[in-house]
Amino acid sequence: MAEQDAPATAREWHLAARPQGWPVPADFALAEAPVRTPGPGEILVRNAYLSVDPYMRGRMNDVKSYLPPFGLGRVMEGGAVGYVVASAAEGFAPGDAVLHGLGWREYATVEAGRAVKVDPSVPLSAYLGVLGMTGLTAYAGLLAVGGLKEGDRVFVSGAAGAVGTMVGQIARLKGASLVVGSAGSAEKVSKLVDEYGFDAAFNYKDAPVAEQLAAAAPEGIDLYFDNVGGGHLEAAIGALGVHGRAVLCGAIAQYNETTAPAAPRNLALAIGKRLRLEGMLVGDHAALQPQFVAEVGGWLREGRLRSEETVVDGFEHAVDAFLDLLRGGNTGKMVVRLDG
Repeated sequence: MAEQDAPATAREWHLAARPQGWPVPADFALAEAPVRTPGPGEILVRNAYLSVDPYMRGRMNDVKSYLPPFGLGRVMEGGAVGYVVASAAEGFAPGDAVLHGLGWREYATVEAGRAVKVDPSVPLSAYLGVLGMTGLTAYAGLLAVGGLKEGDRVFVSGAAGAVGTMVGQIARLKGASLVVGSAGSAEKVSKLVDEYGFDAAFNYKDAPVAEQLAAAAPEGIDLYFDNVGGGHLEAAIGALGVHGRAVLCGAIAQYNETTAPAAPRNLALAIGKRLRLEGMLVGDHAALQPQFVAEVGGWLREGRLRSEETVVDGFEHAVDAFLDLLRGGNTGKMVVRLDG
């Protein structure tokens, strides 16, 4: 396919200031930048969908972490999927659909080794969610890190989010005897039970998490998938049985706090219960990608697994989508559609 036209300049989102507590729109700046022609081994991509994810909040802070912080006055990064416009790399041609990590911009010049061709017969946004990083996070966290066993009683916090909805469904498909989720609204709670197959769910805003978890899982839990941290983790430690496991995937409850978290206060219970609390990063599990795509893709084709997205239209609304995500305004994966 012939090289396609690209504009001389395009928009991108920069980090304008490091947030103190909750981010605000003034912490971001929409800028116009030149669209660079790809050099040897590079491709130029017109982004079609961008991903916004909770981990991005941590990269807004100037602290050492598993990923470097976003640079002040520099364009941000994140997952994106789009179409090759021009290629100077073997194996890529204009029109190819690709997944890469240079989101938060309309056009991206990407090293070919950092892009992956994807099947355009599948909705492209799926590669940012159910068949992408969030799906693999749920799959690897539950199976490789959490060691899910048939008959396990499973609790998932942030259960209506992109990772949480997948965790609950995979747990059910893999033989969990009980799947309980927490979410932040009555509507989300109903969806978890009625549409995602959770056995029970509760609104963590209605009453203390420990009380609601005890009512939903009176015999306790074997495995906790933590997307929230704080009081949820404390409640789960209390509910876990001997040799219980907790997968520490996220701590969105404290990402925007300016003081140290108050919980968990009962960590000493982990000694007598011989609990295993293990953090996870999805990048450690790249070797599972073929198995993940084959198994989850099969469930999708068979209609055994449900995928939901919250789609925000317009590149100019990327920051709005991100801020809404941090407030729990999404069900399933939150993506930004550039062509909307």
